[in-house]
Amino acid sequence: MIDEIHVRDIALIRRAALAPSPRLTVLTGETGAGKTALISACKLLMGARADSAVVREGAERAQVDGRLFAPGEADDLVISRRVGADGRSRASINGAMASVSELAATVGPLIELCGQHEYQALLKTAEHGRILDAWADETAEVAGAYRAALEAAEAAEARLREVRAQASASSNQLDEARFTLQQIESANPQGGEYEEVRDWLARAEHAETLARNSHGAAAALSGDEGALDALNAAIGLIEEAARADESLAPYAQSLREASFVIEDVARDMAAYCDGIDFDGASLAEAQERMGQLTGLMRSFGPTMEEVFARWDEAAALVAAVDDADGLIEEAQRARDTAEAVLAERAATYDGARRGAAPRFAEAVNAVLARLEMGGAELLCTVGELPREQWSRSGPDVVAFEFRAGKSMQPRPLTRIASGGEISRVMLAVKVVLGERDGTETLIFDEVDAGVGGNAANALAAVLAELAASHQVIVITHLAQVAVLADAHYTVTKTAGDEPRTELAPVEGDARIAEIARLLSGSTTETSLAHAREMLDRARD
Repeated sequence: MIDEIHVRDIALIRRAALAPSPRLTVLTGETGAGKTALISACKLLMGARADSAVVREGAERAQVDGRLFAPGEADDLVISRRVGADGRSRASINGAMASVSELAATVGPLIELCGQHEYQALLKTAEHGRILDAWADETAEVAGAYRAALEAAEAAEARLREVRAQASASSNQLDEARFTLQQIESANPQGGEYEEVRDWLARAEHAETLARNSHGAAAALSGDEGALDALNAAIGLIEEAARADESLAPYAQSLREASFVIEDVARDMAAYCDGIDFDGASLAEAQERMGQLTGLMRSFGPTMEEVFARWDEAAALVAAVDDADGLIEEAQRARDTAEAVLAERAATYDGARRGAAPRFAEAVNAVLARLEMGGAELLCTVGELPREQWSRSGPDVVAFEFRAGKSMQPRPLTRIASGGEISRVMLAVKVVLGERDGTETLIFDEVDAGVGGNAANALAAVLAELAASHQVIVITHLAQVAVLADAHYTVTKTAGDEPRTELAPVEGDARIAEIARLLSGSTTETSLAHAREMLDRARD
C-alpha cells in the first residue's frame, strides 16, 4: 500500500492522509489542474519507460520518491526514481541501486492503475485465468496439482530428448567417450585416494627427518637427565619446602600435572618413531600411483572431482549408445506415464474453470448492474488449447469479453473504447475478488466518465465497498464519490511563467466548498447547503 509519494520536495500524497490500511482517498480539481500527476508518478515508480518530457523545462531532473508497504512485510519500501533532462533514469529501492525491471517486479504487484490501458492486468488475456483462479476455490485447489504434473511431464520429455541425443551421438563423440572411459577405468581411481597417497608420500619422503626428530624428542623428554627427570626433581624440592610453607603446595601440584602431559607426549613420540617404516618398494609404488592420478588430472581435470565427472559423462554416453533401445524405451514409458497423469489433472483443472467461469461472470455482472451500466455484461469463457500450448497458466485459455448490451456482440476488453467503461469493469472485478485480489492499492482514473444521477450514487457506494479490502485512490469529478472519501485532496495549478501543480488535503469548510464546486461549478448558498447535506448523510 502507498504510504506517501513525493515529486522532488513536494508531497504529492502525504503520510497523514494515506495510512497503511484500506481506505478511500479522492483527488478533485479543475480540468487541466494536473490530477494525473499521481498517475505519472506511480508509473515511474512502477518501472515505466522514462521520458525527458516529465522534466520541467530548465530543470536538471525530475524525481519521484515513494514509501510503500508490501503485504506481509513488517518493513516499508522506499522507492526513488530520478529522470534527467537527457532522458537517463536512475532508480533505487531502500537506498540500493535498482533496474527498471526490478522496480516493475517490486512495485508493480503493489499498485494497479485502473483507467490507463497499458497497466491494466484486466486487459491482458494471460491474466484472466489467474483472476478466475483467485476467485474460485475449486480451481485454486486443482491448479497446483496440474502445475506439478506439467513440470513432471516436461522433465520426462527433456529426459527422453537427452537419451535420444546421446543415442545419436556422432562417431567422434563416441570415440572420445570410449577413450576417456578406457583411460580412467585403467587407472580406476577411488574417492579420496589422491589425497591419501599425497599425504603418505609427504611422510615417506621425509622419513629420516621424522624418525630422527621424533626419537630425539622422546629422549629429550623421558630419557636419562631428560625433562621429566628435571621436573620430578623440582617437584620433590617444592614438596619438601611446602612442609614448612603450605602456600608452595599448589606449585608442586601444577608441575605434577605438567609431568603427566610430558609423559603422554614422550610416549606418543616414541610410538610414532617406532611406526616409521617406509621401505623402498612401498615408496616406489606410491610414487607410481601418484603419477597415474596426476596424469588423469592433467588430461581430464584439473581436479579429481572433474575427473570423476568426466568418467560419469563418458560412461553415460557409451551406455546410451550401447543400450540405446532400452534406455529410449524406458524414457518413453516414463514420458507417457507423466503425460497420462498430466492429461487427467488438466481435465480436472479445465472442468473446474468451466464450472466457475459463468458464476464469476454472474457475480461481476451483479456489480455492473448496481453501477447502472445499461445492460452491459462481462462474459467469462474457457477455450480449449492444444497440448503443445499448455503452460503454467493452464491447459486452456480464460478470456473476459464485454457486451455493451444484450443485442450486441461480445468484444474483447481491449476493444472497449471508453476508459470509463473499462475502469468500471475493473472496479466490478475488484469488488468481486475482494481480499483475494493480489493487488492492495488501486488508483482509478476516468472511472466516473459519463456517469451521473443514480449511477453516480451507485458508483460511489461500490468504491466505498471496495475500500474495505483495498487502498483505493480515485481521481474524480463526482461529489457523490468525494463525500464518501476518508481523505480528500484538491489539485490546483498555480498561475505564472512556471505553473506548479499542488495537492493539498481539504477538511471542514474547505471540503464543503470543494463539494459545492463539484455539484454546481461554484459555491452558492444552495450548493453549499447541498454539500453539507451530502457530507452529513455520508457520515451517517
